[in-house]
Amino acid sequence: MKTSIQNFIKDEQGQDLIEYTLLMAFVALASAALFIGAGSSIKGIWSSTNTQLTTANTAAS
Repeated sequence: MKTSIQNFIKDEQGQDLIEYTLLMAFVALASAALFIGAGSSIKGIWSSTNTQLTTANTAAS
């Protein structure tokens, strides 16, 4: 019994899976934070583009 408990404690088979999962979670959170922070900038760019296209469409008509 003691040997099987020691083998269980020394076993590192699932360690890589946990590390990759934590890395993926960090990347997902960082990406979400960047997209949320850049949301207003992107909205401003699309609004400006839409205004310019509307003006060009009105001028062409």
